[in-house]
Order: sequence, then C-alpha cells, then structure tokens
Amino acid sequence: MQEEFTNKPGKTGITRLIDATCYSWQGLLAAWRNEAAFRQEVTLAVFLIPLALWLGDSGVERAMMIGATLLVMIVELLNSAVEAAIDRIGPEKHPLSKFAKDTGSAAVSLSLLLWLFTWGCILLPRWIGG
Repeated sequence: MQEEFTNKPGKTGITRLIDATCYSWQGLLAAWRNEAAFRQEVTLAVFLIPLALWLGDSGVERAMMIGATLLVMIVELLNSAVEAAIDRIGPEKHPLSKFAKDTGSAAVSLSLLLWLFTWGCILLPRWIGG
C-alpha cells in the first residue's frame, strides 16, 4: 500500500523560511560550481540587468527585460535538476531519460527565444526608427 502524503509536523514560521533560504543558496552555489551554462547566464545577467534598467523606458519594459533574463536562469536551474535526477538513476540509456533531458534542453532553448523576442520587441523599434 502506498504511503499517503501528509503535512508532517516540522519547522514552521521564520525557522522554515531561514532553512528554505539556506537550501536555495546551496542550490545556486551548486549550480554555479557545476553548470557552465548557468555561470554563463549569470555572467550575462550581471551586464543585462543594469542594461535593462538603463534602456527600459518604463517600469513595464524594465520588468519584462529583467524577467526574461531571470527566466533563462530559472529554466536552466530546473533543467540541471532534471539532468541530475536522471543521472542519479544510472548511466544506462533509456528512452524516458532521453526524453526528460531533451525536453529540459528544449525548455532552455524556448526561454532563450523568449528573451530574444522580449528584448527585440522593446529595443528594435527604437533602433530602426519604428
């Protein structure tokens, strides 16, 4: 019989929030140490986020440009998590493992296209006189 999911008693309130924050930082640091693509995206974001603040004409434009930039990193983190879980299962080839890894990669590609589209829609009309 399958064990039923229940909310187990545990940490609540500020203690839970502090623990969750620590786990998030550990995840970011692990991704930085182990994922070259994440390091590249963070490095670009260090330049792109101030650029978005400077180039955006409104709060909405700035938010869209920064949001698209952050979304790329978010999707990369999720893709890395999927890949780690699949690799943890074992090295043998399996169609479902390939599917999981390929769809994670596709998600990263789509987030990059969204980034390009967002920045392009905001900046191209200014540069081509539209």
